[in-house]
Amino acid sequence: MNYRPLGRTGVQVSQLCFGTMSFGGDADEAASAEMFKAARDIGINFFDTADQYSKGRSEEILGRLARGAREDLVIATKCFNATGPDRNAKGNSRRHLTRALEASLKRLQTDRVELLYLHMHDPLTPVEEAMRALEDMVRSGKVLYPALSNWAAWQVQQAIDLQEAKGWVRLQAIQPMYSLVKRQAEVEILPMAAANGISVFPYSPAGAGLLSGKFSSRSPDTAQSRLVANRNYTARYGEPWMHEVADKFAAFCKQRGMHPVSAAVAWVAAHPAVTAPIIGARSVQQLQASLDCLKIEMSRALWNEMAALSRTPPPATDRLEEQNKG
Repeated sequence: MNYRPLGRTGVQVSQLCFGTMSFGGDADEAASAEMFKAARDIGINFFDTADQYSKGRSEEILGRLARGAREDLVIATKCFNATGPDRNAKGNSRRHLTRALEASLKRLQTDRVELLYLHMHDPLTPVEEAMRALEDMVRSGKVLYPALSNWAAWQVQQAIDLQEAKGWVRLQAIQPMYSLVKRQAEVEILPMAAANGISVFPYSPAGAGLLSGKFSSRSPDTAQSRLVANRNYTARYGEPWMHEVADKFAAFCKQRGMHPVSAAVAWVAAHPAVTAPIIGARSVQQLQASLDCLKIEMSRALWNEMAALSRTPPPATDRLEEQNKG
């Protein structure tokens, strides 16, 4: 396992981040413990959760598993999504963020988290309000580094510019969606992060299982996964061309003797702006394919071959005629 800088903090995180979204949901406590041990055994020191995962049970299970090893771990959590029926129990208001953080710390059984992500952009809350709330959390010592998830590049840049103008603690990480079938981040998000020295921790590197080799454009419902059971994932990965890419990718990997999940994670990890992809699973057996990405030597030529199987997004200027110029 190699370790990489977390933004400009001086903290070192493993080249893979373990995402615990399955804890307390698709994975019971015993399965979660097995996966946690497998991740630790291979050298992962970075764990990602959120207050909405399994209605807080993910944080609770991670908190129990982290006991005795807390000082060796970098823990990230997220808040934004509704935590109760009250209309104010959601969003990026100071009111919600402070309450959500306190609840997360209790579930995690810790006095601080290294990273706190705002899980989504909140159109109802001015960016100044949200960033000041994060600043106060950092000053309190309950959050060490602020971060953002699912924000557009211009929104992240707006937040950074405000922080620098105010002399507040800077964002250190972002968490975008990124995979062979979701490449929009290449256009502005990844270049923006690289220009600002921000770490990038992409989620769903295997496209929620679409790139696992279990699906086919001819029979897309043959496997049980989030793609079938979750309407959000069905919509996110429902375009026919994505399934066609998955078919081509599975054939490509079979020809070269690579597990599709291993190759998909290795492809995301090899982007120069990416610090560590977030991997997850329902069982330790399923997790192994993601961990095996470390065995793949992802040359630039191999990366380009895989990229050619998918659609390259147009440049930010949308001047397609210039895209292939040297």
